[in-house]
Amino acid sequence: MEHQEKNFRLSAKSFIVNDGKILVLKRAANDVHKPNIWEFPGGRLDLGEDPREGLKRETKEETGLDIDILHPLSVKHFTREDGQIITMLIFLCKTSETNLDKVNNIKLSEEHSEFVWVPIEKSKDTLPVFFHPEVDIFKKLDLQKYM
Repeated sequence: MEHQEKNFRLSAKSFIVNDGKILVLKRAANDVHKPNIWEFPGGRLDLGEDPREGLKRETKEETGLDIDILHPLSVKHFTREDGQIITMLIFLCKTSETNLDKVNNIKLSEEHSEFVWVPIEKSKDTLPVFFHPEVDIFKKLDLQKYM
């Protein structure tokens, strides 16, 4: 049982929408887990960390942006190639940043090499299939009205 607990982690990702676009980050080429893929900001939480606070912390570390968490979008449960079991919570968010220059010039951490604000309608062209359901949920529920 103890081995399983150490091998399980909770993760949170932010589906940040701004002006009809979603923020996606490209993992660094030297990342051991899924190098060069496009993903949403966020990551594994500290043990016992509140998911919302952890998501705000992770997003700030990876982008320099402060966010407002609006609504949960989905839960994913999977096992990584290294055997770590992950439950990933994905939340609809918006930036609480009012400085447009800061929003358009994201300050990336060393974990990522690029960022792009991709139009929602074209986001599946950039994102891996793993994240396509969140785009569909966003569109299907017409969540743009909350932005």
